[in-house]
Amino acid sequence: MDTEAVRSFVRAAELGQVQHAAHELGVTQQAVSKRIATLERQLGVRLFTRTARGVELTFDGRAFLPHARSVVAGVDRAVAAVRPGSRALRIDVLGLRSAQAVVLHEYWRARPGTDLDVVTLRVDDPRVVVAAVEAGEIDASFRTVTSPDTLPRDVRMIHAFDSPLELLVGPGHPLAAAPGLTPSQLRGHRIWVPGIAPGSEWAEFYDQLATAFDLRIDATGPHFGDEVLLDTLAESADVATLVGARDRYLWPVSHDLRRIPVVNPTLVYPLSLLLPRSNPHPDLRDVIAHLEALPPLPQPVWFPSWAAATRPRDHGPGTGVSGSG
Repeated sequence: MDTEAVRSFVRAAELGQVQHAAHELGVTQQAVSKRIATLERQLGVRLFTRTARGVELTFDGRAFLPHARSVVAGVDRAVAAVRPGSRALRIDVLGLRSAQAVVLHEYWRARPGTDLDVVTLRVDDPRVVVAAVEAGEIDASFRTVTSPDTLPRDVRMIHAFDSPLELLVGPGHPLAAAPGLTPSQLRGHRIWVPGIAPGSEWAEFYDQLATAFDLRIDATGPHFGDEVLLDTLAESADVATLVGARDRYLWPVSHDLRRIPVVNPTLVYPLSLLLPRSNPHPDLRDVIAHLEALPPLPQPVWFPSWAAATRPRDHGPGTGVSGSG
């Protein structure tokens, strides 16, 4: 059924004049009459009778009108749902306690009138996320494709911000009392990061991190949730993990866990933003400006090689240590 024919019927019924409906819809009177005639043939009933003053609904027309209004309203809602600027800005994050969500919350608090929809796709395959951006299901995603040349032409990736890492340990760990640590001081300690998905951006990140600083990254076992991880750290004297400095974790006071900054160099997890190359949501401009205004990190910094494709030039080239900010 032609929804524009249904719309023409609704406006003619509400205005009582085909001519007035045509003027409002921006088409000719003949076009509206033709649409309504086609609709009547499809339904097999007469919807209007003509009078000296215009048109009046028949019995069938009155029965059809409320359903026709619902069709028109549904079409309008569907169009609004995918039209940038007329709906909430939808951004995908890895988790609602992640650094990405924290930064978006800070952005929203600075602009409380912003219509923002923070979603979590909960998929490890970056190709699924890229497809969602390309299809317009989401407006942007805090994900990284470590081979940017594989991105479709309609999707681009930009540097979002750097998330500095901290060592999270229980009170019995030998490093628990340290106010700060260098990467070399982590050497030989078991750093447990369960649930690393093969082929994911974080799998490649930890591979490069372990190689660069000769670290022992233990990815054994599935990730049973933050609660299990935190319980294990609290009870262990030899297990540690790495977390983002902005990531939110909650644990019982009795756990007495310690978050220790890693510096000289600061280990950073570079976060990227995937977004459409053309016709992005208008509010994305303000989000990107907020990300660019985040305070700089303690220098020098280390980041993996795949981050060089999106990082600003003043952050240094590729894998290794950059002290230029």
